[in-house]
Amino acid sequence: MDSQYINRELSLLDFQTRVLAIAESPNTPILERAKFVAIVSSNLDEFFQVRVAGLRDQVAAGVTKPSPDGRTPKQQLEDIRDRCESLLVRMERLTTTEILPGLTESGIHLVTWDGLSEKRRAEAEAVFERDLYPVLTPLAFDPAHPFPFISNLSLNLAVAVRNPKTGDGQFARVKVPPLLPRFVHLSGDRFLPVEQLVAARLDALFPGMQVLSQHAFRVTRSAEAAIEEEEADDLLEAMREMLHTRHRFSRVVRLEIDETMSPKILDLLTGQLSLDSSGVYVSSCMLALSGLWAVYGLDRPELKHKTWIPPTQSALADPEDRTIFDRIRERDLLVHFPYGAFGSSVGAFVGESARDDDVVAIKQTLYRTSDPDDPALGGEESIVESLMAAARSGKQVVVLVELKARFDEEANINWARMLEEAGVHVVYGVTGLKTHAKLALVVRREAGKLVRYSHIGTGNYNPKTARLYEDLGLFTTDEALGADLSELFNVLTGYSRQKKYRKLLVAPTTLRRQVRQRIRRQADAENGCIVWKLNHLIDPQIIDDLYQASGRGTQIDLIVRGNCSIRPGVPGLSENIRVRSIVGKYLEHSRIMRFGSGDAAEYLIGSADMMQRNLNNRVESVAPIEDPDLRRRLEEVLQVCLADDSLAWELRSDGTWTKVPTVRGLNAQARLELLALARSQGAEPDPDGATDIADVTVASGGVVSRPGGNGEIEVLIVHRPAHDDWSFPKGKLMDGESEAEAALREVREETGYRCKLGAEVGSIEYTNTAGRKIVRYWGMRPTRGKFTPNDEVDEARWLPVGEALSLLTYTRDRALLRRFVELGRQ
Repeated sequence: MDSQYINRELSLLDFQTRVLAIAESPNTPILERAKFVAIVSSNLDEFFQVRVAGLRDQVAAGVTKPSPDGRTPKQQLEDIRDRCESLLVRMERLTTTEILPGLTESGIHLVTWDGLSEKRRAEAEAVFERDLYPVLTPLAFDPAHPFPFISNLSLNLAVAVRNPKTGDGQFARVKVPPLLPRFVHLSGDRFLPVEQLVAARLDALFPGMQVLSQHAFRVTRSAEAAIEEEEADDLLEAMREMLHTRHRFSRVVRLEIDETMSPKILDLLTGQLSLDSSGVYVSSCMLALSGLWAVYGLDRPELKHKTWIPPTQSALADPEDRTIFDRIRERDLLVHFPYGAFGSSVGAFVGESARDDDVVAIKQTLYRTSDPDDPALGGEESIVESLMAAARSGKQVVVLVELKARFDEEANINWARMLEEAGVHVVYGVTGLKTHAKLALVVRREAGKLVRYSHIGTGNYNPKTARLYEDLGLFTTDEALGADLSELFNVLTGYSRQKKYRKLLVAPTTLRRQVRQRIRRQADAENGCIVWKLNHLIDPQIIDDLYQASGRGTQIDLIVRGNCSIRPGVPGLSENIRVRSIVGKYLEHSRIMRFGSGDAAEYLIGSADMMQRNLNNRVESVAPIEDPDLRRRLEEVLQVCLADDSLAWELRSDGTWTKVPTVRGLNAQARLELLALARSQGAEPDPDGATDIADVTVASGGVVSRPGGNGEIEVLIVHRPAHDDWSFPKGKLMDGESEAEAALREVREETGYRCKLGAEVGSIEYTNTAGRKIVRYWGMRPTRGKFTPNDEVDEARWLPVGEALSLLTYTRDRALLRRFVELGRQ
């Protein structure tokens, strides 16, 4: 073991690998697989703009101080490059060998220019003349023309041309403007990468010149920028100026090129961009795979996850003549997204507050608002429109807009301007700190006195992300929490130096100290117990406290979605610590902390992860959950996540993540959907029964292969007369039999072949008339045997992969076979 900490940068790349595994799974619908490739590609863009850029800055400044895991900045960059190269190869091969064929099978064709018919080329050329040519600008590079500025994340063509009269060769760059779509959508759901269409019509951009070569490339620049807040008279204007100059003058940290680029062109680019070879990434696939979002946007619901319609929990639903204030005054309420409806909870709270004549003041934080479909407004339109309406009606409305939320600065600036114009008091937080807390405070006049209604959440006030991100929020009239929120808003809007709060844990003043105190109390307890659900855990001081608690016998379960630097299961250090990660169709985003167990346990929710930036450099808020029913709700969530064996991964002591084997088939996100439906019908929380699921049939099977002609492999597929289908041999487990043993036995019984077990290929999950079924498949090679028709299988065929793909009955089996072939190539 190199260190008692896992490197945070490599841990973040491990998370991207877990996300990519969703795209690799044959169980994932094909458009969802494309979407998750796009997500990983986009996440890597951000990783280079922020994390890699920061490390390159350190190297350039001569910093050699190691990170907590013992790596210098230079060593981290070297390890990051190795990991990124491996991840990119994996992602590109997945796209080329599995996702694109799967899309084609579903009638969605990502095509190349060379693969287009004359008719389709004519259609594409018409698009070029109408929509592309007018906005394209070729820029030359020669003594009379300086090297053109290459903007961040732009897609470009490096073009070598020659003057046929003089024979002189020249270089030019053609930028594909970001306003153009990533793909040209042709008839018949054919998608042509836009750079291929531009490349095919370079004759129109360089008339009279001979085009020698053209190569796609893409540049990533640092997104790190500093604002001297103490010296900025107007933070809003300072941020606007920073956005204008950030990428224009920022360093290049990555150059992506296609594999056909010549060394001469590459040398020219790296020289002009001041980038060494460590920042160059060569791609065998199209660049900017984040553009697959455009393909996912097709209206093909049968190729996506079934749309979940969040219900309204019964406490907010009936009777309709009661206001949301009546309901919150009666008892504390907990909302859980995306499992519950945003509009009838948070949306209703802000909307009713704006309309209610008895409401005198609204105070709220807004952090992340950007939305690609509506960058001028962001994803919080309904919330902000309610706040503006409240201000116009004469209410005191104060909104803290965090201008420094990275990559959302422009959208937040737009919001701030709109809110100010409507009469809202807009503030930008505490100098030197980002405000990440998710808070709303409504003050209402009732029976001659003022009552405070508080909302404390883990996620942004955004109805769109509330359908995609898993988050929690507490509504309460608790007087102590209301007073705490009032005082915290005074800190955010004025010059208060508040250091103590009644119930609220606040960073950077009290949160770290109070979390550490709670860890120590569990370490001192006879049966200490800690369960956390977080996004990230990398703070060395907190990790050391958990190690010490583990050494004293405290049982610690950590559910960490992303960055995790703690090393579990190490004898003498962390043998009582277990770490898992839930990665599924929803982004796990809530933060839950339980200290202790049973009735004496303390539950907290809030905005903070256990990272230095959250504990030291941000305004964060964490609140206790005291209502017994709401505590049971949180325990349900924790128990479901701890029992998951469909989406869960486990972290080993050597720092590697492994998929939890599927045995019961408990999918935490699917289970929480069912619990939400039950809750909308009045069901009470039941942590003990939360993990009870319908019986699932567990089976095993084999993808049996052998060498064929011309160096290709052949695979064995079988016909089952009872179902009249072509599939792979598989069957149920017998008592006392392992899944691998069952796979070998079933193949032998159905096909007559004895086989040698290879690597596991994956699991297939589906529902038929007999109920829910999960089949784990292994690769196999036959050692001896011969097929004889039997009761289960009347025909077996050895076929090349292409023919097998044509004959297999089920889409899931075809996806499994492509996965098997790709694993064999790795």
